[in-house]
Formats: sequence, C-alpha cells, structure tokens
Amino acid sequence: MKVVIAGAGEVGTHLAKMLSRERHDIVIMDEDDEKLAFAHSGFDIQPVVGNPTSPKDLEDARVKKADLFVSVTPEEATNITACMLASNLGAQKTFARINNYEYLLPKNRDLFEKIGVGSMIYPEMLAAKEIVAAVERPWTRQYWELFGGRLILIGVKVREQAPVVGKPLYELLANNRKMYHIVAINRDNEMIIPRGRDVIQADDLVFISTMREYEKDVRLFTGKHGPEIKNVMIMGGSRIAYRTSQYLPDHIQIKIIESNREKSIYLSETLPRNVLIIYGDARDTDLLMQEGIRQTQAFIALTDDSSNNMLACMAAKRFGVYKTIAQVENIDYIPLAARMDIGAVINKKLIAASHIYQFLLDADVSNIKCLAIANANVAELVAHRDSYVTRRQVKDLDLPHDMTLGGLIRAGEPVMVEGDTQICADDRVMVFCLDSAMSKLKKYFN
Repeated sequence: MKVVIAGAGEVGTHLAKMLSRERHDIVIMDEDDEKLAFAHSGFDIQPVVGNPTSPKDLEDARVKKADLFVSVTPEEATNITACMLASNLGAQKTFARINNYEYLLPKNRDLFEKIGVGSMIYPEMLAAKEIVAAVERPWTRQYWELFGGRLILIGVKVREQAPVVGKPLYELLANNRKMYHIVAINRDNEMIIPRGRDVIQADDLVFISTMREYEKDVRLFTGKHGPEIKNVMIMGGSRIAYRTSQYLPDHIQIKIIESNREKSIYLSETLPRNVLIIYGDARDTDLLMQEGIRQTQAFIALTDDSSNNMLACMAAKRFGVYKTIAQVENIDYIPLAARMDIGAVINKKLIAASHIYQFLLDADVSNIKCLAIANANVAELVAHRDSYVTRRQVKDLDLPHDMTLGGLIRAGEPVMVEGDTQICADDRVMVFCLDSAMSKLKKYFN
C-alpha cells in the first residue's frame, strides 16, 4: 500500500515509523526539512520537502498513486485543503486531523466526503473519552473496551499487598481462566508477554483481559480499593479539558484552574453548571489548598507543558489525591512518567496515530490501540476461514513470544482464550502484541 503523510510532527512521524515496519510504501512530506531527518535513520521512508496545499508539491510526492493520503499538520485548514487537493489529484482515500468537533457531526459528513475529505480525527475528543474512562474506574491505569464493550482490557498497578504478588500465573489462574486472562506485564518500562511460570512482582503494571461482569473480581484479584470519584480538579482549560468536563457524569463536581483570564471567562460561560472555573495558577500550592485539593479524589493535568503536568500530578499525590492523570505530549517523556509513578498518562498524538493506523493493516483489524507506556498494541482481528490461527488449538499455534491472544467473540458471546481453545472462522479475536510482532499478524489471520 502506498501512503503519503503530510506533516512530520509527532503524529506523522510516529505513524510513518509504525507503517514502515509493515513494509508499506511510505512518503512523508513537510516544509521543514529538519523534521524529515528521522527518515534517513534506518527507516524505509521517503522524505519530501514540500507544502501539502501546493498541487505541484503533492504531485512531486506522487499523491496520484496513493492508496491513502493522511494530513496531520497542526493546522486544521491545511489538513482539509490538502485532502481536497489530494483527492482531486487521484488519492484513493484521505484522512484529516481536525480541531473542530462540529465537522464530525453526521449532518456534515456527506459535505466533507463530497469535497474529498474521506475521514477525520479529532484527537482531543478521543483523549477526553480516555480520561473519562480513567476517572470512572480510578483503580485502573488503563481501561479499554473492545468489541463494543464485550471484552475489556484493564491495566492495573499492583502493590506489595496485592493477592497476586509473588505467585506464578499458572497458580493464580488455575480456577479463574474463564473470568480473566493476564496478557502482559510492564516491569521497569519493559513489556513482557508472560507464560505460566512467570511471577507478578510489586509495582508491576499488569494488563488483564476480562468481561464486564468480572470487573469487580479483577479489582479484588489485584488488591485495589479506591474511593468513588466525586470531586475532580483539572489543571489547564485546554480543548481536552473542555471535552472532558462535558463528558464526565453530572454528579461529579469539577474545578478547572486556568491561568488565562479570557479563556477562564469563555469556559465559565459555556461549560455545564457542575463545572467551576478558577482563574489562577494550579502550580500555586496555597491556591490548591484553598480550592480543596485534600478533598479531591482525581487531579488531571492538561496544560501544554508535559513537565509541569508530571510535576503537578506528583504534588497532587502528596496532597493525598487518589487518581492522577497527566497529559504527556512529549513521547520521549512517557517512559519517565511511568518510572515516576505519576498515574495514568494521556498522549493525544499516540491516540491519533493508532486510530489512523487501524485503517492500514491488511488483516481485518476493526480497532487497534497503542499503549502509551510501552511499544505494544491491542488489536481486534477477524479469523478468516482456513487462516493459520484456525488450524489447531492455541497451545499448538507456536505463537511468537511477543504475541498473545486475550479473548474472542463467537456468535456475539465473549470467551476467554485458553491453551485448548480452538479459534474458528469468523471469530473476532483480541490480540495483544509488542511492536515487533505487528508484521506477524497477517501470517496468523489472513
């Protein structure tokens, strides 16, 4: 597949690197040649210096032969215009990063398709939904619904007193295999696909696939006992903060601390009644005390400064806040955030890249998520008739060490995958794999 990516920022760069591992024909273009320097560092990516709103530059990038054109520059107008031009020049499909939620409304979808913008992504909205999921289940570090919520992947930080610590997996799961499956362990920022004799250690981040009815069992299994979230404090009145405030349940009281007066006034005039806007600097500990940080169960740092967000979450923990969430947009900081144990991490660029990536796998992937804390992916795949994965029981498939099957949907019903499970044609399977295994998916499912 030939893919042309406009914009060599972190979204475009991360997406290009992901696709290069799949041996797609990748072109990435940007007006700043320094941003394209990474393409010369061992990646099979063709860099093109050019403006994506210039028909000539798009032709130089051979957009007329593109199966997909993706525009993910910081400028929404540039992305829309670039997709319009690329479509008219011959690109089969187009994908634009946007900043305006209104464009996603069903009544506007046909309009954008007619002018050549096939699909759109609003990263701030996706990030806000992940934050809401984290607040609604504060005992988790990661929470994702797959197959419309019929299977769930939960990431939990286990502490020393947790019942699971110090026991091999085969012993832990002996009587619970139908309820949940431990698919991965993140230890010291290294992702491990565990086997039966592996042992969970204190401070491991454990990823567990399960069903909604067993969430309580997983919580007890991992020793998590947290409060109900009634009060939330948000540092920074960004677009993500705006959407998060709209999506959180009405019974939660929200305080947004914003240091820009004009933005504070706008937020106070447009957000729901359960949201109180505080004009001030959330780094001021006296202000935090005055606004009730010690009575707050969740603190969310959403400024543009990753370092400030991480430090603010650390400070909130010292005040006794149970759940902290930091927006960390510098991808290089994410491993550091994990080591600092600041809580959940949100990176809208990784979220955006993973949503675009799902369009591009040859296997039938209906949903794929990239884990922000490590080089790992969660995918929903359909097992084709006569595909390799259907030919023998799971224990005899000789799955690579960097891949595991967490569960499946058969005839609409969720099932945990065990060693003697036989994958059938049309089963929808949850696959957890490290980045190194992404190219192997086709071998098993096509």
